[in-house]
Amino acid sequence: MAAPADDVILRMSGITKTFPGVKALEDVHLEVRRGEIHAICGENGAGKSTLMKVLSGVYPHGTYDGEIEFDGEPGRFSDIRSSEQRGIVIIHQELALSPHLSIAENIFLGNERVRRGLIDWHRTNAEAAELLERVGLRENPTTAVKDLGVGKQQLVEIAKALAKRVRLLILDEPTAALNDDDSEHLLDLLRELRGQGLSAVIISHKLNEIEAIADSTTILRDGRTIETLDMRQDLVTQDRIITGMVGRDLEHRFPDHEPNIGDEVLRIEDWTVYSPTQRGRKVVDGACITLRRGEIVGLAGLMGAGRTELAMSVFGRSYGTGISGRIVKDGKEIRLRSVDEAIKHGLGYATEDRKRYGLNLIDDIKRNVSAAALGKLAKRGLVDAQEEFSVADRYRAELSIKAPAVTAVTGKLSGGNQQKVVLSKWMFTDPDVLILDEPTRGIDVGAKFDIYTIVNRLADEGKAVLVISSELPELLGICDRVYAMSAGRITGELSRAEATPEKLMRFMTQEKER
Repeated sequence: MAAPADDVILRMSGITKTFPGVKALEDVHLEVRRGEIHAICGENGAGKSTLMKVLSGVYPHGTYDGEIEFDGEPGRFSDIRSSEQRGIVIIHQELALSPHLSIAENIFLGNERVRRGLIDWHRTNAEAAELLERVGLRENPTTAVKDLGVGKQQLVEIAKALAKRVRLLILDEPTAALNDDDSEHLLDLLRELRGQGLSAVIISHKLNEIEAIADSTTILRDGRTIETLDMRQDLVTQDRIITGMVGRDLEHRFPDHEPNIGDEVLRIEDWTVYSPTQRGRKVVDGACITLRRGEIVGLAGLMGAGRTELAMSVFGRSYGTGISGRIVKDGKEIRLRSVDEAIKHGLGYATEDRKRYGLNLIDDIKRNVSAAALGKLAKRGLVDAQEEFSVADRYRAELSIKAPAVTAVTGKLSGGNQQKVVLSKWMFTDPDVLILDEPTRGIDVGAKFDIYTIVNRLADEGKAVLVISSELPELLGICDRVYAMSAGRITGELSRAEATPEKLMRFMTQEKER
């Protein structure tokens, strides 16, 4: 049921956006009421970010079909500045702050407080302080942004939006990089701003947050509007949203899998690692882990538990100093002094930060797939370009990577498809042991299901898979066995049959033995 005209601040009608060979949006409709938080959900590639770029002028009027009406008047924005002048401000997932400038300088960048042709620093810092108080950030306005954590930087972005007299605030995955406390603070701030009459559009994969904060939710699928749900009247559940997003009932969010577990392939014994930046601080303390062929093993732990540090230090000493302990593979002790040695001994490691460390985003798919095993493609010191193309194309088909060709630039793919390229890269090395660090972070439920299916397939091929994840339901849903870490120590081990969220959390919060 449509809202009354005077209750609607934004109406987008018949929005269609086409790129060469791809129709990203087709006849999309969106209505946002005044003073509401409106969520937009959809799988990666559904068109969410494209729609917001149309709205904010990143894709200017004339480059798409359809109409935008904002506050009762046509919204024909030629660029971001023209949409901001009307009160529409977008905060992207990748924050657009200048790290070496102060908080105040960032807030008023491009919107400077000037007196007689010069910046009025007193007014700049005073107004910045008022805005920081409004967003609940207790920092000196002269503090450099580089000295703030991600959560505080997010608040600076919101303060910057408020300085532009924002009327419609768009947040693209605002809590993706935040811890639980920072996420909760941000959601409380959005509730407070809603109470002050601000309208907001939030794009998020975290359905529990949408369930908690959204007044309405519009679901996009394959570039089309599927439906808009009234979160208050309809008592919408996460499963209801998922059904709309993927077009099928995901009663089981994890694919069925019957493991065929074989012999032990890797044993890590008494593994200890010291911090490279804090002298004398143990980040991994006497950890012991075993992995068997055909087994999916989880590693649970709160932030700072040492999970990534353990994985990176095992993978060719990519992290840490003063490393001690033993690695035994197929019954023989091995020494992994470099990443190259780790790969040669049959280990693979898909990093949690795929954009920074896992992929070359400005290169194409085929180069990324072949990067960790170029030797397999080399003939007389030269890479066989035809074979490289063929290998990458095979993985594109097998893993259902949505791209027109393997010559497509990796950075232009959705998060889920980028993650499939990462997996392709390590699958091509043919590892016996594959470590997956946060393999589904920042991707939607449909793409997650695809990733889980690939993980099961790797296990069925006889590989041992170690999955590090902050999502306990994920570990419980796909793993045959789960270890828990706290303060650098392995504090517990549970089989699939034994594992529950409560038992794992008890181990994850266990204090270090004195």
